Amino acid sequence: MKRLFILIMFVITGFVAVAQRGNIRGFVYDKATGEPIIFTNLFLEGTKYGASTDVNGYFAISNVEAGKYVLVARYIGYAEQKINVNISSSTLHLKIELEATVQMLDAVTINAKKEQAKTQSNVSVEKISANDINKMPSIGGQADLAQYLQVLPGVIFSGDQGGQLYIRGGSAIQNKVLLDGMVIYNPFHSIGLFSVFETDIIRNADIYSGGFNAQYGGRISSIMDITTKDGNKKFTQGKVSVSTFGINLLLDGPIIKETDNRHYSLSYILSAKNSYLSYTSKNIYSYIEGSLPYDFFDLYGKATLSTSNGSKINVFGFNFTDKVHGYKSIADFNWANRGFGTNFILLPGSSSALIEGVFAYSDYTMNMDDNTGNKMSNIGSFNAGISTTNFYGKNRLQFGVEAIGNTTRTTMALMDTLKDFSSEIAAYTVFKGFWGKLLYEPSLRFIYYASLGEASFEPRLSLKLNVSDKFRLKLASGMYSQTFIDTKSDRDIVNLFTGYLTVSPELNTVSKFKGDSITEYLERSNHFIFGIEYDILTNLSCDIEVYYKSMTGLISVNRDKYYDDDVYHSDKPDYLKKEYIVEDGDAYGGDVSLKYEDGRLSVWAIYSLGWVKRTNEIQTYYTHYDRRHNVNVLASYQLGLNRSWEISLRWNYGSGFPYTPTRGAGENLPLQDGIASDIIYANGNLMTYYGDLNSKRLPDYHRLDLSVKKRWQIGKRSVFTLNLSVTNVYNRNNLFYYDRITSSRVDQLPIMPSIGLAFSF
Repeated sequence: MKRLFILIMFVITGFVAVAQRGNIRGFVYDKATGEPIIFTNLFLEGTKYGASTDVNGYFAISNVEAGKYVLVARYIGYAEQKINVNISSSTLHLKIELEATVQMLDAVTINAKKEQAKTQSNVSVEKISANDINKMPSIGGQADLAQYLQVLPGVIFSGDQGGQLYIRGGSAIQNKVLLDGMVIYNPFHSIGLFSVFETDIIRNADIYSGGFNAQYGGRISSIMDITTKDGNKKFTQGKVSVSTFGINLLLDGPIIKETDNRHYSLSYILSAKNSYLSYTSKNIYSYIEGSLPYDFFDLYGKATLSTSNGSKINVFGFNFTDKVHGYKSIADFNWANRGFGTNFILLPGSSSALIEGVFAYSDYTMNMDDNTGNKMSNIGSFNAGISTTNFYGKNRLQFGVEAIGNTTRTTMALMDTLKDFSSEIAAYTVFKGFWGKLLYEPSLRFIYYASLGEASFEPRLSLKLNVSDKFRLKLASGMYSQTFIDTKSDRDIVNLFTGYLTVSPELNTVSKFKGDSITEYLERSNHFIFGIEYDILTNLSCDIEVYYKSMTGLISVNRDKYYDDDVYHSDKPDYLKKEYIVEDGDAYGGDVSLKYEDGRLSVWAIYSLGWVKRTNEIQTYYTHYDRRHNVNVLASYQLGLNRSWEISLRWNYGSGFPYTPTRGAGENLPLQDGIASDIIYANGNLMTYYGDLNSKRLPDYHRLDLSVKKRWQIGKRSVFTLNLSVTNVYNRNNLFYYDRITSSRVDQLPIMPSIGLAFSF
């Protein structure tokens, strides 16, 4: 009996000991503006307990033994803060405000980055802030996300005018772009140098070139997840910038300020940018043939209601437009993307759980009028989702559900309007855990494509092994699917018009591939990625990744169609008479990235090696964006005691893209009257005879961009900035393409100097 009593007391004591654990959760903000500070490192001094803030500034340190501790908060550019905390069995809620400082110890900076490298898998992802983008040479005096994306490992940009971004072998339609949780269908303007996103409102942009976890779906190549800043909660501020390319306006501030008696706030942020390049180019850049007929207008607004515990709700809307008048004297083109939405963050009860949700609607329409007639495409889309994240010590578990609906309409010349409605319902779970030096992140996504009656189970896995403080191994693999396609063939080098469609048998698609019947119309891909991270020196790091993407069921416009799809040609194979064909694809290669940062000097060098192939019923070929070698060097240096001068440059080299040579040309007489046709005086049509598909390559491409900035501090909060920049400094004649009809050469942008002025207040 005595032994039983002792055993019971021992068990009770064990339960009490386990129960005497608590949680710390909260948010970290900029003290001056109230803006969340992302990726702040927090830890309990003298222990292994720690965490870093997410994109909302939220952190959670769970399962901490009861007792008194010192919580340390560190972030580059802010003064370190130490807070005495007393942990009990309950959850401690904190609101931490950090003060910006110009003094920061190198050791603190290094430790912050090392901690993040060890606790994040970071496989094929780049996390970008507005400060990163501003290190780029500012083309036209305006730093822009579109310019920064072209530097990233694995990213190929096909041209300055009408070009597209291709990420590790995926075409543009296989890239998903999210803005505050809303799907954006065209994030880039026609000139290719600017995105629809105002740089100064970007809090963070996560660019996944592959291997992304189950939180994201509906695309088989890449994800761009962009989060905007909240409005200033303390005071009104703004920025006006003018350049030879356009004008930008930004304004944000509080509508209702938080006070000692009022434990909530309401703030706003508004941005607008307008290009007038079609007008200024006639005078400033008159030496460019055909001028630059590009204009755009972008408007974005958001209101944020925040509570004292960090819960908040955002309401946002946007209107992005783009106009091209007389592109190469052959076409007028315009598009408009409008939308609105809301997202929220909730911290329920006393747990460390985090609930996030979004509902949004966007409508995208593009029109084009060329020598083939009018073309129009429209997509109306809604997406809704909710997720909950629970924290267990260093580990965390996330569950989420998502619903997406699309309505598409596409009208082509001499064709009936194609209409379709599609919907997706998805559920996912992501677990992130630590086992000694191993970080593991298994995840699973289930998608039901209601319009096709098809379901897809997509397991994914990410691993990181911290071999030492300086050396880390990483790996990612996963399965992905999508039904979203466009009317543009991957063989088209330049094609401003993109019609958006969803896959279905009604699209006049082939029913067989390589002799086998097609049982599902889902585009699929599998990703395999392996990488190494090595801190060579204190300020120098190296990141190497190799990857392989296999793609199946790719739906593409049939450029090999020869027969009409009618009863007279029923004996002909589908791939010679259907409008759409099926292809398989492979993309493989590797990226090497070197980064050096010491405060004033920042250097980033990237080399990418890649192959991109497609296989159809007729042949295997390299896509037109199969660039074998790609090199980017980005450097930025700050001068002066207060770092008011900044010089930045970017040099890009790319080996030649594949193209299909012209074998010859001749006259094609229709002979409508049979033997009575007048073959002597009749006028026929020009017929072009092509060589083997993409069997030749264009010349190599290289370009140097340079920018010099000078800042003047005016008063406490006002700054005046002068920006002088030159695009294509040594005026390299980079070939875009040859016009097959006129045999004339079409080059990319020549040397373009510009000046920009900005005033922040």
